[in-house]
Amino acid sequence: MTIRKRLLELKDEKNAAFQAKLTPGIPRESFLGTRVPQLRLLEKEFRKKEEVSLFLKELPHKYYDENLLHSIFISNMKDYDQIMTALDEFLPYMDNWAVCDTLHPSVFKKKKDGLMDKIHQWVVSPETYTCRFGINILMTYYLDQDFQPEYLEIPASVHSEEYYINMMIAWYYATALAKQWDATIPYLEQNRLDTWVHNKTIQKARESFRITPEQKEYLKTLKRK
Repeated sequence: MTIRKRLLELKDEKNAAFQAKLTPGIPRESFLGTRVPQLRLLEKEFRKKEEVSLFLKELPHKYYDENLLHSIFISNMKDYDQIMTALDEFLPYMDNWAVCDTLHPSVFKKKKDGLMDKIHQWVVSPETYTCRFGINILMTYYLDQDFQPEYLEIPASVHSEEYYINMMIAWYYATALAKQWDATIPYLEQNRLDTWVHNKTIQKARESFRITPEQKEYLKTLKRK
């Protein structure tokens, strides 16, 4: 049985309507309503079958659910070079935040050789969700033991009118404040970020449980008009 047939069997109109509301700009008929836990089970079901390689080549996909599943397949691949090839093929077709944010190759945790070069390429992409993906990967894997202060410059260099890019930049700096406060706070003190991103960063940081009450009060004083 093909992957699409299995997805159609799992169709859920009520959940499709809910997903469509959360993902503006995507045609309503693109949503089947498959739930993410079901997609993860489907990935396990097909992981070692020939249908997967064919599915990954069938771009662009017809359904939002297929794109989500595509992200899950890539995220669970074990071969780094295979992942990079799959990303090069898939990223140009990503058209929404949910598919983008589902795409987190687990291999990146242990194999980061050359990954920073790719992040630089992704972040400067004119494609909204390729750029968002690059910043997300930077946030996920380079704010802890692999952190370098100069990495904070990467999202700061991005100036965009795209909501989903700017929201990711704000999310990045809010997370950076929680994990690397001393290195990050100058970006707000020195007004290094675009005004909307600056204020959204403060908002998200002040909503975080990882930011102390004293830090939240100080951030409040940095808000720009």
